[in-house]
Amino acid sequence: MPRKLRIAYFAHTLRSDWNNGNAHFLRGLVRALRADGHEVTAYEPESEWSIQNLRAEDHGQASLDRFMETYADLDIQTYGPEETEELWRERLRGTQFVLLHEWNPPLLAQLLLKLRDELGFKLLFHDTHHRASSSPESFAVLGLERFDGVLAFGAALQTIYRERFGVRNVWVLHEAADTTVFRPMADVARGAEIVWIGNWGEGERTEEIRGYLLEPAAKLAPAFRTKIYGVRYPEEGHEALRAHGVEYGGYLPNLDAPRVYASARLTVHIPRQQYTKAMTGIPTIRVFEALACGIPLVSAPWQDTEGLFRSEDFYMANAPADMEQAMRRLLESPALAAEQARRGRETVLARHTCEHRAAELAGIFEELGA
Repeated sequence: MPRKLRIAYFAHTLRSDWNNGNAHFLRGLVRALRADGHEVTAYEPESEWSIQNLRAEDHGQASLDRFMETYADLDIQTYGPEETEELWRERLRGTQFVLLHEWNPPLLAQLLLKLRDELGFKLLFHDTHHRASSSPESFAVLGLERFDGVLAFGAALQTIYRERFGVRNVWVLHEAADTTVFRPMADVARGAEIVWIGNWGEGERTEEIRGYLLEPAAKLAPAFRTKIYGVRYPEEGHEALRAHGVEYGGYLPNLDAPRVYASARLTVHIPRQQYTKAMTGIPTIRVFEALACGIPLVSAPWQDTEGLFRSEDFYMANAPADMEQAMRRLLESPALAAEQARRGRETVLARHTCEHRAAELAGIFEELGA
């Protein structure tokens, strides 16, 4: 890069991770860009549904406070509905790149497009979700064809933007682990042997949770205990957990995930149906984070079409019976589990950290004339 850049990032929120997995990667990406010397300001609404739901949790404010302490190096500026166009014009004057995350309202996209034309910055749309595939009609009013480009978190999503929305400049920018936070921890008291951190998913993976986690967990009990963390579990979900002897831990601040992984002996990955069908090749952020923490991982089926991982980095179970057998094998062989964990972490550190993604993004900026 010929010089350091002034960058604005518009997110739904970085402060709250309540049902907001997007915050995990974006926190680390902004931190890595700033560590490279770029001036990055994150803008987010003062109050929105993720913040509101987090504050309703028993330890919600403590989670927010801990985030502000852990990520004190980030420049996060909040805004309210009273912000004027003129105020945004002054805030963004002199900015070279503006990134708009997909979980933002169309009015904000239209405002940024207008200011881009006036101020001359490059405007990129950043997508780390499946709505472009599952509800493309909601994107019709964003004016995607007028953006300078799209950052898509997988090749399948890149194809959707090119073929369905006619966007020419689309780059793949996968999610990654913030290894300043997600790393192995020592001297952590043992908890349940199997842990999973994830939400019920509004029907997007209900049967997969039953077949690839709850039923194997019931067969492994009582010798090996299972505990699940997450939010938005309906009564149907709670009943399923109870019926299979699985403990429910409720909301878990993402900053506590390394400690939970360290207390367990393995974790699992259960992709939503969108990521096994229309958007193959895209793992959840939890895969990167778990492997960065050095915990063995067993995954329900998905196709690693982009070769993000080696076959020995984690175990891919092609059927529920395979999942139970893989879990049992890792639980009964500490040496095998340790070797798999070592390989998974090795791959993350070599290819999938937020520092890697910041470098890739810098290359995209250079293509755009930084």
